[in-house]
Amino acid sequence: MFTKILIANRGEIACRVIETAQKMGVACVAVYSDVDASAKHVQMSDEAVHIGGAAPAESYLKGETIIQAALDTGAQAIHPGYGFLSENPDFVDAVEAAGLTFIGPSADAIRKMGLKDAAKVLMEQAGVPVVPGYHGDNQDPEHLAGAADTIGYPVLIKAVAGGGGKGMRLVERAEDFADALHSARGEARTAFGNDAVLVEKFVSKPRHIEVQVFGDGTHGVHLFERDCSLQRRHQKVIEEAPAPGMTAEMREAMGQAGVRAAEAIGYKGAGTVEFIVDASDGLRPDRFWFMEMNTRLQVEHPVTEAITGVDLVEWQLRVAAGETLPKQQSDLSISGHAFEARLYAEDVPKGFLPATGTLTYLHFPAHCRADSGVRAGDTISPWYDPMIAKVIVHGPTRDIALEQLHRALRQTEVAGTVTNLAFLGALTRHQGFASGDVDTGLIGRDLDGLVQTTATSTLATVAAAMTAVGLVDTSEETGFSLWAPLHRAVQLMADEVIDLDVQVEGPNRQVWQLGGDTLVAERGPGGWMIDSTAMPPVSVAGSRITVFEAYVQVFEMIDPLDRDTSATGDTNVIEAPMPGLVKAVFAQAGQTVAEGDRLAVLEAMKMEHSLLAARDGTVAEVLVEAGAQVEAGAALVRLEEE
Repeated sequence: MFTKILIANRGEIACRVIETAQKMGVACVAVYSDVDASAKHVQMSDEAVHIGGAAPAESYLKGETIIQAALDTGAQAIHPGYGFLSENPDFVDAVEAAGLTFIGPSADAIRKMGLKDAAKVLMEQAGVPVVPGYHGDNQDPEHLAGAADTIGYPVLIKAVAGGGGKGMRLVERAEDFADALHSARGEARTAFGNDAVLVEKFVSKPRHIEVQVFGDGTHGVHLFERDCSLQRRHQKVIEEAPAPGMTAEMREAMGQAGVRAAEAIGYKGAGTVEFIVDASDGLRPDRFWFMEMNTRLQVEHPVTEAITGVDLVEWQLRVAAGETLPKQQSDLSISGHAFEARLYAEDVPKGFLPATGTLTYLHFPAHCRADSGVRAGDTISPWYDPMIAKVIVHGPTRDIALEQLHRALRQTEVAGTVTNLAFLGALTRHQGFASGDVDTGLIGRDLDGLVQTTATSTLATVAAAMTAVGLVDTSEETGFSLWAPLHRAVQLMADEVIDLDVQVEGPNRQVWQLGGDTLVAERGPGGWMIDSTAMPPVSVAGSRITVFEAYVQVFEMIDPLDRDTSATGDTNVIEAPMPGLVKAVFAQAGQTVAEGDRLAVLEAMKMEHSLLAARDGTVAEVLVEAGAQVEAGAALVRLEEE
């Protein structure tokens, strides 16, 4: 076994690898960028090396610098985590050329699975079922259109390189194919530097079911399946294992297909074989097809660990160190059911816009596993993925595990940034998801109901007001007045200004007036009760009060002597909604634009965001150039006054 390894990653996966490695007695070297100097993974490691600037290209993607850090610190192996360099075969070659061990598959295996079209040809040769489609080299538009006609509409155009839904278009009619092809190629060229595409049959009720495989370079096993169908724009939201509705016959067929895929390329380490499943007639062993293989550990690996009792990172280290597979297929079995929910800093009502901010409070309930790379006081920066944590639960049945997930999300407390917590909670109460009737289109079909904002509750409002005026930790003198009980007016801001009045009748009783409602707060042995309901937890940071009720409700304390009455919407100025890099500017001074026209593109949180004109008008001036790094609120384009 290694005595020291370097983790070429950051965030929750770096922390995850460090936890297991240190339990095994293996010392860990972390690497960090300028903005990660005090990050959680750095604090957890045995030693850490600074590798460059905030941008991934200046730090976590600098393979030579990372390899040198491993050599300088005496590390014997490099664990890539996922993302960044984890599926870069040139990096694997460089690691091995330096005399180090890469904790993962060979460069040859990664290359064979790196391009979707070539991988599918290889899988067909290995006897793995593949989606009907065209995966050839002829990229002539007429040839591709003819292939689509042969396959039969609807079809999917997909970029052969990359992932994340970029370069992918659904085409339902032959007359729309040419435009969709042009659009997909342009996006693929920008994202991956490769505009080659493949064409596949579109499955009407698709489920995304993947098989966890593990190989030692010669032989492989599967650790059963995960269902990742709950997606938004091809990004996974909640994953589970095993897949609901799975039959023994289909599990055997999918598992063996996954193992054949791994053994066909001499796979070593942890990998995932992803399948698209036609669930229009239930789960049938003749209705699943290979999509791609991820030649690394997956974000959702904890649900597999929960149902199998296997530590996949430990297996990675042992096999990379030359040991044989820790278990054979007959030794592996499924116990219970597990879910993983991805908690992100993002503004769901604003179209899931990635968010930044400093986490002023962060707490997870004891009955769940929370894999996180941040702590209270850490900043969600615009440079990296805005994931806060993965919330994982395990129960004896799917129904019980889903209820545990719902409870865990209700009891998760995050302050300092907006999150998708309420959205995740709504999914746990979605009738179709609860029954196991899932497919990749579920969120898109029911999005409006899932992102509805709830009205500010009177319970949360009174809890915030009590905190704002210091009426939670009261003393015997609180509320004393010579002539009458003490009255006090309080103002808070939520979506609008909220006026309250409180009559303090002593240290243990308060009467609050909110609109036409009267609420009584009384303190007993268990703490404060507001109208017979326990006061929810509250966090305060500056003037912001976060109440953890109905997931989270945020209030601002208002100083009546310092009211800002000047805040009004300005449709003349297009501003950056978050810190980021200006990728493109389409506006020119004097140009006439219509409402909704794209004026600029901002790259932040690993995503591109189009900035649109808020009204019809004429561009007065362009205040930024492509390539500029801007802060949130920076003015980018100004329209002439109406």
